[in-house]
Amino acid sequence: MFDIGWGEMVVIGVVALIAIGPKELPGVLRMVGQWIGKARRMASEFQGHFQEAMREAEMAEVKKEFDAATQAAGDIASINPVAAMQREFEASMNPAEAPPEAPALAAPEPAVPVSPASEPAAPEDLPQQAPPPVPEAGKAS
Repeated sequence: MFDIGWGEMVVIGVVALIAIGPKELPGVLRMVGQWIGKARRMASEFQGHFQEAMREAEMAEVKKEFDAATQAAGDIASINPVAAMQREFEASMNPAEAPPEAPALAAPEPAVPVSPASEPAAPEDLPQQAPPPVPEAGKAS
């Protein structure tokens, strides 16, 4: 964890023996061990809560994807032509229970009025006729 070698541990032990004394050293080492144990438990608990939060976030994402897939499957099921044909067949077999049909919409009127065929066309609309050929004076038939 702290990457301490054996030589460093011996130096720390000698300094602790001189500073604390031989009578109180076992009690201090026990207390240091308890502190290290508490720190490890707290770190483990924090790591567990963090991993649990990550699992919950993943589960929420998976649930969102599952709900989207379920909705898409419902949309596809509503487009099922076999089910639509079956409903139409059942409706035709039981006309009393069939829902009323929507009234037919009136045909839209054309934007340009159409002239009836019985009216004669205006003279401007008729094509111009060519004048009859004029006979030439010098030729006899």
